[in-house]
Amino acid sequence: MIDNYKKILFLFLFPLLLLQSCFVADQPFKGLPPGPWRGLLTLVPDPVSPNPKGQPLPEKVNLTFDEVSSGELPFNFEVKYKNEQEFYLEIKNGDEIIEITDIRYGVDRSTAKDTIWINFPIFDSYIKGIYEGNLIQGYWVVNNKDNYQIPFTARFGQDHRFTTLKKDPLMDISGKWQTVFTAGDSPPEAAVGEFVQDGNKVNGTFLTETGDYRYLEGTIQANKLYLSTFDGAHAFLFEAKIRADSTMIGSFLSGNHYKAIWEAKFAPDASIRDPNELTFLKEGYDRLNFSFPNTEGKMVSLSDATYQGKPTIVQIMGTWCPNCRDETKFLVDYLEKHPEKDLQILSLAFERHKDQEKALGALQRYKSGMNIPYEILLAGQSDKKEAAKSLPMLNHILSYPTMIFIDKAGTVRKIHTGFSGPATSKYKAFIEEFEQTIDQLSTEDPKKII
Repeated sequence: MIDNYKKILFLFLFPLLLLQSCFVADQPFKGLPPGPWRGLLTLVPDPVSPNPKGQPLPEKVNLTFDEVSSGELPFNFEVKYKNEQEFYLEIKNGDEIIEITDIRYGVDRSTAKDTIWINFPIFDSYIKGIYEGNLIQGYWVVNNKDNYQIPFTARFGQDHRFTTLKKDPLMDISGKWQTVFTAGDSPPEAAVGEFVQDGNKVNGTFLTETGDYRYLEGTIQANKLYLSTFDGAHAFLFEAKIRADSTMIGSFLSGNHYKAIWEAKFAPDASIRDPNELTFLKEGYDRLNFSFPNTEGKMVSLSDATYQGKPTIVQIMGTWCPNCRDETKFLVDYLEKHPEKDLQILSLAFERHKDQEKALGALQRYKSGMNIPYEILLAGQSDKKEAAKSLPMLNHILSYPTMIFIDKAGTVRKIHTGFSGPATSKYKAFIEEFEQTIDQLSTEDPKKII
């Protein structure tokens, strides 16, 4: 009787053991569990006031956000595995998916705890956090800023961004909004908000005269708007109240170092100034003249033989600048698709690193990471007033990036300030204008007016 009982018990337990064995075999990952994660950057330690300086917002704004803690920037990413050992992240902001492969995972000897390092080498920043269970806690660190780190947490299994609530929106904000940003004593900055709304979900961006805010994603809850983005360089958080008269007023945080108030009014014909009229040569100049070190420390000049008799673009940029990265990607792709144009490109980088060796290291990582086939020169510091001293023939350096178009005779024919990237409605028109300009620069008549 006992033997029969043992047989019955074995037959009952054996399938359970098989199921348990199969479950373990189906979860072979060595690092983070695969699937959705929700990250949070705590931009403002004080939840009472969303101002990095600890000062309250102007009374007229009187923002109250009950769906999220004020000053927390959410973003979404997914962990995916190539094999049992290798995994990568996909960060999602609106229509953009960013693949992050430079990841280390293991025990940190200093803490004896499981730790993950998520590196953004092109932007010289990283996330380091302790991993326990389904939680990561640590910091986002930016190397090219002094003592710059922001608290970071992430939780596995969460795929919402700001909230799981679905309050009926006050209105559909899809379309263009004439916008003004105001920060302290600085002059107001004009912008155009572009939004696409689907129920509670909102994607969009802001165009400015110096570039765009790339891919923003968020939600509308009743009369509250929330938008955010994080890509290793940007850490943008927008919050606003929507009014019944089709206006908005809100706050904007960039990391923990910058704060602005923004106001917007629905305007289908909203616009900003022509990017081809903002930067120009001073009277008496018709060409550029400079000499700066490349990534290997060799001095390179626009007067070198490489650039003589060929249409050339001089790009003013910085490796820390996401809009510059978008523009650089566009230029690299264009060169690859149009080798017949014999177009030359020369980038002048204005960097945040004060130490030349660190700055050149940043340029080398940038050039290698983006497979850039042309020279990048270290032209100076990123401060715009200081940067302008490196190119005294320009009226100013208003924006990173800026493109200067030069014909085959070496004459400056056009200067395009800022970059309206793929997140904006202007991107298609920019491509068409760019191609027309290059065609004109490549004609046999170098004096053709553009």
